[in-house]
Amino acid sequence: MKKTAYDVIIVGGGASGLFCAANLLSRGASVLIFEPNRFLGRKLRITGKGRCNLTNNCTPDEVMKNIVRNPNFLYSALSKMPPERIMSWFEAAGVPLKTERGRRVFPVSDSANDVAEALCRACDKAQVIRSRVDSLICENGGIKGVLAGGKNYFSKFVVLATGGKSYPRTGSDGSGYSLASAVGHTVTPQSTSLVPVITEEKFPSLGGFLLKNVSLCLYDTAKSKKPLYQELGEFCLEPYGLSGAMALSASCFMEPEKLRCKAYRLDIDFKPGLTREQLEKRILRDISSTPRLTVDGLLCGLLPKQIAGDFASRIELDGTALCSNMNKQTRDFIIDKLKHFTLTPTALCGFDQAIITRGGVSVREIEPATMESKLVNGLYFTGEIIDCDGLTGGYNLTVAFSTAFCAAENIISKGAD
Repeated sequence: MKKTAYDVIIVGGGASGLFCAANLLSRGASVLIFEPNRFLGRKLRITGKGRCNLTNNCTPDEVMKNIVRNPNFLYSALSKMPPERIMSWFEAAGVPLKTERGRRVFPVSDSANDVAEALCRACDKAQVIRSRVDSLICENGGIKGVLAGGKNYFSKFVVLATGGKSYPRTGSDGSGYSLASAVGHTVTPQSTSLVPVITEEKFPSLGGFLLKNVSLCLYDTAKSKKPLYQELGEFCLEPYGLSGAMALSASCFMEPEKLRCKAYRLDIDFKPGLTREQLEKRILRDISSTPRLTVDGLLCGLLPKQIAGDFASRIELDGTALCSNMNKQTRDFIIDKLKHFTLTPTALCGFDQAIITRGGVSVREIEPATMESKLVNGLYFTGEIIDCDGLTGGYNLTVAFSTAFCAAENIISKGAD
């Protein structure tokens, strides 16, 4: 590439910024990375509870089905860097991988640090400045460089890979949105996504209690009976509401303004493997085999003991009552609550608990085949700063890596002209 001050400036040393830099450096470009954190890839090092679910072992089409906002925008990027290529890249970089339930891909070591360090090794020839970028330098519709710490740094290519607002303690302060907005880009409103859900109903004695093999459905009460989200899996009951995998995914489909109006309903099926008829036979068998069985005792046989008593009080049944005196109407009521236990979401937790940010730079102003700005020549966007977000399962990091590669490929192509 023709030398200026730097071939490429990358703002942000997270997952997408490092992956973009690694692919540029491997093609001979000189790269300057701005990252104020002491460690590169700081957020990446804590993702997946420190294990790093770095992609999903599926096809690009399946990735797009798990992107909630603007999935079609990612078609070109995912075609160029699909999950299988992401996996191959990291294994070639010295990170053996394994595929777990839900086709989630993790390092064999279960260490997110191994993923981050592989990226750091691939970027060892990049110059890193531990500083924030104050503004972008643009002239005549094109990028010229950045201003940081009172000094100008020049390049005809700048990549904004600053991330969003989630986990602000890792440096994700939303500064990239301000940089993009200052040069004319539309930035859609940001809110939390993949985040625990606050419900009207509280569980003060059940903080972090994990429920497995249950079904969770999310409904918009003003729309059709078809759920917005439905999955079989696990989540946690918390003093404030719900956390865990399914709760996080359900949060992706909840709009903040509707939450304030209590427009959603969560429906829990504690016994998704049993039909109503099978469940009734089970209850009748338990009652018949234990003549002095109480309601609490019955529920302890159907639910984890930690929540059985709480469940009885919530559905306003006397847990000490004998089941032998129970009529069919009461049995049907218990079955209905076991199959359709409802909660009312009222809010989502804040950015300090959010895995991903909803909203960002409008995809209408980014070329989907290159990640280049349609407004400023030579300016690129990668990763979470873009208005695309997905469910849990490695999909958001897949977006980070694929958009980063797409940008790097186009920069190399332009620099070689």
